[in-house]
This record gives sequence, structure tokens and C-alpha cells, in this order.
Amino acid sequence: MSSAAGAQPAAAVSGWGPSDGLEFVAQIRQWGREFGFNAIGVGGIDLTDAEPGLMAWVEAGFHGDMDYMARHGLKRARAAELVPGTVRVISARMDYWPAAADAGAALADPQRAYVSRYALGRDYHKVLRARLQKLAERIAAAVPHQYRVFTDSAPVLEVEHASRNGLGWRGKHTLLLDRSAGSWFFLGEIFTDLPLPVDERLEPHCGRCTACIDACPTGAIVAPYRVDARRCISYLTIELQGAIPEALRPQLGNRIYGCDDCQLACPWNRFAQLSCEPDFAPRHRLDSATLVELFAWSAADFAERTAGSPIYRIGHERWLRNIAVALGNAPTTAAVLAALQARAQDDSAIVREHVAWALDRHGGAARG
Repeated sequence: MSSAAGAQPAAAVSGWGPSDGLEFVAQIRQWGREFGFNAIGVGGIDLTDAEPGLMAWVEAGFHGDMDYMARHGLKRARAAELVPGTVRVISARMDYWPAAADAGAALADPQRAYVSRYALGRDYHKVLRARLQKLAERIAAAVPHQYRVFTDSAPVLEVEHASRNGLGWRGKHTLLLDRSAGSWFFLGEIFTDLPLPVDERLEPHCGRCTACIDACPTGAIVAPYRVDARRCISYLTIELQGAIPEALRPQLGNRIYGCDDCQLACPWNRFAQLSCEPDFAPRHRLDSATLVELFAWSAADFAERTAGSPIYRIGHERWLRNIAVALGNAPTTAAVLAALQARAQDDSAIVREHVAWALDRHGGAARG
């Protein structure tokens, strides 16, 4: 855990009265707003009742090739095992819906590339982690504490904590939902040994709605609150390192990095807030570029144009793999065929295989 220099143990504040703690949490919320967070919630660390569901999900194999999910086991639900001394989790929300990104128009045009809205700008890991660190340091300057910050960077049940910390409820697509903000936001946490007063858990408001389940292109939401990652387009285009299963390729459409369909279908996202964060604004025309344009990127182009982006993590090979599938789903045009033929003899066996599949989709056009 990190701490302020010369910090006194959190036990020094364990005698706070209710009003003292509530006032300090209000102050934390104010500091959070100053650092760009849209909401802050505080909760305890007991996720015992979430453990059976987590283990059942892993045992069903729904985590696919994400071996770390099984490897970490129940540590994901036990904050004090991950960071000894933790007694509270401070959850923070930062909205990312970009004003310039028309998701519907991008999905409707099969010649354009669709990139999940969260990945159009700077890597949220970098943005949130830096802001959370500053917030934790501001807290420590006022009341010394031991802490660690996380943003999708460790075995943490982020949505579970956030839903218990008053930031929303878990939707049937498993994402967090808020009545005034929908689901277009990132989450981050501060694990702390400060015995802060906790926020009340919110009641769910999905009712009988199944819009997210019905909208999933690959049927990955196999039941309410249960996603089979092996069928999820986000998993297939980001986490999966090998070949994308042929049976699922047509359902990817023009989605080359992630998928937002379940969120786009959710009625609560009518209330989503536009992000004012410049770091999340689209870069390199990723919200409007064509598949042919992006398929022409060299490895050097990819490295340069995705530097500081979450997309960088998948590497050039998977980038080309994904776009080859999307080109296979695109209308047959001279430009599409030329782009595919230009990479028919690519150095990567993975890319060659997906290009061959795509060309077969276009009637077995001559390859290079």
C-alpha cells in the first residue's frame, strides 16, 4: 500500500463520529469532481455472497482463454487478501461518451470500421489511474491512510464493488447502470484502510427489459447477468489471441475492436452524459475511418497511431486479423478485394488465414 510520508495509521481516525465521517466523504466527492470524476461511492469489502457466482462462471469455462480469471480465483472478491489492511473501497466513475462519435452511423455503414466508443481516445487505464492516485494523495494529505489504486488493472470485482457503493446497479449485460448516466463510463477504485462511512446500495431498475440480451450479435449474454466471454465480440477482437471461430465471424460485422451493441440498446443510455474529458475525444479518425484505410496501416503506423491507446495492447497482427474479418463482411468492391489481396501473403499465418476466409466470402476472388 502507498501512504503519505510520516502517515499515522488509520486507527487514529477510527473514533470519528458519524458526522465527521460523512463530512469527510463529502469532501472526497468534491475533490473527485475536481479531478474529473462524475461520482464517488464508498463501501465495505465483504463480497462473500458474490463468490459462488464468480466460481460458477469460471467453472463453466465462460472466461475462455483469460486464464488469469481462474488463476486469481476468489482473490478477486477478497479485497483484504489482495491488499492487506483494506477496510473500505472507494469507487469512482468517469464518463467517456464522446460528443463527436455517432455509433449508429458507424455500425450502419459496412465499409466503415467500428471501434468501441471507450477506445476512441486515450487509454482509460492511464487517465483514471493518474487521477485516482492524485485523489488518494489528496485524501492522505488531509487524513493519512494506507491505499492502493486500481483501474481494471488487478483482480478486482469492479462492478460488484461499485454497485454496493451506491454508484448504480448491475444490468443484465453485467455492466453497471445509473439512472442519470446510463453505462458509458469507466470505473476505478481506491483500496484504503480508512474506516469511512459507507453508501447505501441502490435498487436495480431493469425490470422485464431484455433489450441488451436481444441486441447481442453473437448471443453472448446467455442469461440475465451471465455472459459467455467466448462468444462476446469484445473478447473475440481483444482478448482472444488465436483465430476467431469461423461460425462467429459473420456476426462481427464491421466491429474491429470491441462491441457496444448491448449498451446502445439499453434504454437507460438515453440519459448518458457527454464526456467533457479531452483525453477521451476520438483520435486518428477512429470514429469515421474506413476498413480499407485501417487495413493499410503498417506495423509502424499501428504503433505510432495507437500509442497511448487501449488498442495498442492487441498488436498489429490481431488488428489486421479483426479488420480482415470485417472486410469479409463488407460489400464486394474493387477497393475491398484489392486490400485483401495485398495481404494474402502476409508474414502472419493468422492474418493469411483470415484474409483467405474473407476472400472466400467474396466469391473466392483471386488472391494476389
